Amino acid sequence: MLIERSLSCASSHGLQLVIRRVQSSFNFFRAADYQQRGDSQDLSDTRDVHALPSPPSGEVAVSSLPFFSATNGWGPVERNTSNGEQAAGDGQPITLNGVVYASGLGTNAVSDVAVYLGGNCTRFTATVGVDDEQGAAGSVTFSVVKDGTTLTTTPVLTGSSASIDLNVDITGTQLLDLVVGDGGNGNGNDHGDWANAEVQCAD
Repeated sequence: MLIERSLSCASSHGLQLVIRRVQSSFNFFRAADYQQRGDSQDLSDTRDVHALPSPPSGEVAVSSLPFFSATNGWGPVERNTSNGEQAAGDGQPITLNGVVYASGLGTNAVSDVAVYLGGNCTRFTATVGVDDEQGAAGSVTFSVVKDGTTLTTTPVLTGSSASIDLNVDITGTQLLDLVVGDGGNGNGNDHGDWANAEVQCAD
């Protein structure tokens, strides 16, 4: 449902503010028409603002949560598959060192997936590494970030590295960022998986 409200400022500048709400996002649009020294000018500005979802409860797969934001170095972040290529949905089952995982996030460095937790969760767990689809190639790091503060960062992992199990205290976190770095040598083949990524939250 679209709800639109508009407010026109009673001034010679004809300033208008329009606020639109569509589901959980807000679109703010402002326009101004004015004249200066006989020249007319039209200015406009738009801002998209996301409303916060309800905090998760119980033990929840991160791949099932709405993304507050998501950036990725090659194609989109994939839910429950590897990164694949540039198209959405072109990944394969998440696989690290021959082990297949049913859930998780498939990314390509440099990537940052942010989820809103609202301070309701206490622990983040995942198994991380370069997806087997890249063979021995790739070099990435994985960082867990709480409200802008990095809690942990892995060593550089390649396609031939052993996977690393993460178990991180995230008590009180409002916004959790899962960041994959490129290992300092560019992002070619950097398919980083957050396998079985879960948050444990209060019911």
